[in-house]
Amino acid sequence: MKEMKDRELLKSYLLAHNLESIFNEQIMPYLSLYSFDQGELICSQGDASQYLYVLVKGKVKIYTSTKEGKTLILSFKNPLEVIGDIEYVRGIDIINTVEAVSSVYMIGIHHRWLKKYGSDYSPLLRFLLDIITKKFTIKSNSLSFNLLYPVEVRLASYLLSVSFDESDSQFKGQLRISIKDAANLIGTSYRHLNRIIQQYCTEGLVERNKGFILVKDRDGLRALAGENIYE
Repeated sequence: MKEMKDRELLKSYLLAHNLESIFNEQIMPYLSLYSFDQGELICSQGDASQYLYVLVKGKVKIYTSTKEGKTLILSFKNPLEVIGDIEYVRGIDIINTVEAVSSVYMIGIHHRWLKKYGSDYSPLLRFLLDIITKKFTIKSNSLSFNLLYPVEVRLASYLLSVSFDESDSQFKGQLRISIKDAANLIGTSYRHLNRIIQQYCTEGLVERNKGFILVKDRDGLRALAGENIYE
């Protein structure tokens, strides 16, 4: 994580996403703009929650882990998304791990300033209520619903999500992938996933070479995935 000491850039993101009315004048000086590199963790499940983040550029991956060490993807998120809202409202530790899929910019503010200057500011409270209710509506069905899709669809959606970012034309196509980790994340076995990847290679959808997978036919993957189940 790197703090960007550029107030004009911060202001441009606030304007671009219509966020100026969400934060009052007392909170504004305590807003910071942070950048995260591809693959960098933004927050980890079980850690103490200290910041509320607003995703303003890039794509993040949200996943959960079991006590046995298995992980499962919950979703991929693009702007505008809030990270740490439920934790802030409920005063609990981080629920899920959030990782940068591409280069990411987040507007962040420490909880102490939110509590001091925003606890009774109605535009901010309405914004958080809207975000949280949408999350619960989606989450109520997403986890079990996603697992009902065949592995071919889940893998196509996963590859589309981790290898492309619509807001960054330079980020596309090639990724280093651990088959074991990918299998855990989409909820299948290593052997099954390996067979599906070989099938994709035969069909010309992807190319596999020395630990990398290159997406060759994005439209073909999108047709197979239908509506991306992770976004």
